[in-house]
Amino acid sequence: MFLKTQRLAFRRLCSDDFDNLCKILQDEKAMYAYEHAFSYEEVKEWLDKQLARYRIYGFGLWAVTLRETGEFIGQCGLTVQNTDQGQALEIGYLFRREFWHCGYATEAAQACKKFAFETLGAKEVCSIIRKNNLPSRRVAERNGMTVKGEFVKHYYGMDMPHLIYSATNERAGNKNGN
Repeated sequence: MFLKTQRLAFRRLCSDDFDNLCKILQDEKAMYAYEHAFSYEEVKEWLDKQLARYRIYGFGLWAVTLRETGEFIGQCGLTVQNTDQGQALEIGYLFRREFWHCGYATEAAQACKKFAFETLGAKEVCSIIRKNNLPSRRVAERNGMTVKGEFVKHYYGMDMPHLIYSATNERAGNKNGN
């Protein structure tokens, strides 16, 4: 556990989290923005990708647990994503449906933004969100982000319009106190 908020604790995902991830990634309703629930193989690929991100970047999507009980409720973290504007440091989040509408996604995303700015010294973070995903858009807005751009992702045989929400680190451009 390396990151905490008032209600949440973050840790690296591990192979033992496969079943926890299945509760999200295989839930058709939770995965509506992806247009499909994942197969077991796709869940394994997802987990393997996070483990590789830890090795490459030192960060990725992290397991989010309730501090009070230790229960796994979702994942949130930082990933490097390609957009039509180049690479971007993204805050991503996916939670089990029974934990939606409790403010956890916003709390987790805010903690990740703070980590990116204060620990990594990032100049900017973004959240890439499917245009019709209004709940995730509201999380980004509550995280102090505004729409910076728009592009179409080709995924699962479909064209999916996405918005790029962005927030900049006010301190990153002012390291000399000027």
